Amino acid sequence: AYCYHGQTLLASDKCGEAIRSLQESEKFFTKAEALCKEYGETKGPGTTAKPSGHLFFRKLGSLIKNTLEKCQRENGFIYFQKVPAEAPQLELKASYGLVEPVPFEFPALNAHWTPETVAAFDLTKRPKEDTAKPKPDEEVKPLKEPNIKPQKDSGCQIS
Repeated sequence: AYCYHGQTLLASDKCGEAIRSLQESEKFFTKAEALCKEYGETKGPGTTAKPSGHLFFRKLGSLIKNTLEKCQRENGFIYFQKVPAEAPQLELKASYGLVEPVPFEFPALNAHWTPETVAAFDLTKRPKEDTAKPKPDEEVKPLKEPNIKPQKDSGCQIS
């Protein structure tokens, strides 16, 4: 989150804060990398999982490094902003890109659904099924097929 927040700050010309955010991102990334390597070396179930080798994790490391170098380079040439001592606060509540949920409300009951109508749907009062045996299927009599012989003279010629 700090990495992407740093990219956003750099895009809005706040290079000093972007550098601090990316430094914080690098600190958390090294902690996560150490934990991932320790997890990959543990014995027991799940030893085939190597989170530090995952594509997202590998790309994130190079993204943090490259963006931090870019910010430091641009701050030295263009912005000349002071790097704050504390990391900028992350906005945890997204203000764009998300849709507000619409609260669900049950529709109003129709006038036809009275207590008497609902009571009429009692399944214990249903009529009993006929237990009569089903009618046996009629036996299908085989049909005699005509004897069709292939004709040699069909009118087609192969040239």
